[in-house]
Amino acid sequence: MTAHFDDLETGDPAARESRLFERLPSFLASAIEKVPGLARWLDGVDPASVTSRAELAKLPVLRKNELMELQAAEPPFGGFADPEALAGARVFQSPGPIWEPQPPGSDPWQVARAFFAAGVRSGDIVHNCFSHHMTPGGFMLEEGARALGCTVFPGGTGNTDTQVEAAAVLKPDAYCGTPDFLKAMLDRAAEAEKDLSSIRRALVSAGALYPSLRAEYLARGVSVLQCYATAEFGVIAYESSAGDGTHNPGMIVNENLILEIVRPGTGDPVPDGEVGEVVVTGFNPAYPLVRFGTGDLSAVLPGVSACGRTNTRIAGWLGRADQRTKVKGMFVDPRQVAEIVRRHEAIAKARLVVSRQGEADTMTLQVEPSGASDVDADAVADTLRDVTKLGGNVVVRDAGSLPNDGKVIADERDYSA
Repeated sequence: MTAHFDDLETGDPAARESRLFERLPSFLASAIEKVPGLARWLDGVDPASVTSRAELAKLPVLRKNELMELQAAEPPFGGFADPEALAGARVFQSPGPIWEPQPPGSDPWQVARAFFAAGVRSGDIVHNCFSHHMTPGGFMLEEGARALGCTVFPGGTGNTDTQVEAAAVLKPDAYCGTPDFLKAMLDRAAEAEKDLSSIRRALVSAGALYPSLRAEYLARGVSVLQCYATAEFGVIAYESSAGDGTHNPGMIVNENLILEIVRPGTGDPVPDGEVGEVVVTGFNPAYPLVRFGTGDLSAVLPGVSACGRTNTRIAGWLGRADQRTKVKGMFVDPRQVAEIVRRHEAIAKARLVVSRQGEADTMTLQVEPSGASDVDADAVADTLRDVTKLGGNVVVRDAGSLPNDGKVIADERDYSA
């Protein structure tokens, strides 16, 4: 059995770098010609000059809040999508909101190699528990698994009992979805005396895979690896198997992407090993994003992976450079907290606290009353769910008791346990 998806994964790093930057100038020239939003954003840039990381670092970083503003001013894509590439494609809306078109071609989000690195092979049955509603997650994983030659069951999110019933009959070889939902399925199956022992591998994303949860899965006979993916680029980096059900340290950057780590709030690359914001340049002709700031923190690790893949390794997801926070696979943005406050005149100030209860994410919206007004916590909880599409608790605090630190969203999850 081959150990790698293709020869690109084990290629010479210098040759890979040269190939990417030989390709970039012509890609930029074509994209600027076809995509007016990018042309405006890179006004004055000579594509022919962008032949190295040093030259790329001179270009501005486009961050999510800026892209949201551009899309709001010129809906739906802010001029960053090629209209000719939209025919026959899907369009998605991720929380924020941010609009994204589906890239062209087979496995357009480059997920197949992440499945392969997790031990999934052609002919396997994959139980896909990512959402196919509005956001691209379910389609990303489905396209990658099918490109690998797998059979895919589009389970989607929730409906645990029904999902367990389906998996007990279909007997999938692998699971893909958020890290914690597989535990919910396995626990429910054990309670119902349903056999899900066919699931031996999993590829998870859109949430933290805590070491304790990974260890629990391994004890139950399931090797779980994770990938770092975004709606804009698909899989940016992925883990590889050490062969015994465990994983090799770090995440391997995907092929056909240029990844930089920059100092948060700037576009300046940081030295290898220093934590900074992940900035990515891709080669998607339908949605060409150049130096796109993901808002995620990570760092470059020294050396190459023990699996033989030679691309850059990163430490994985280390938090957020901004306050936009992922909860149960969905992003929650400070603008959404502001919208909740706007809808309730009795609220003067709010702070969303994200924490961890067992292996699951939880949200608590802490609010201060406006003057002598009474806050209807139940009504605010309904608004919280309506705006974020996630449930959470509401706690009314005394006036002036919330910290004066500028935080609208406080992520208090412990990622070390």
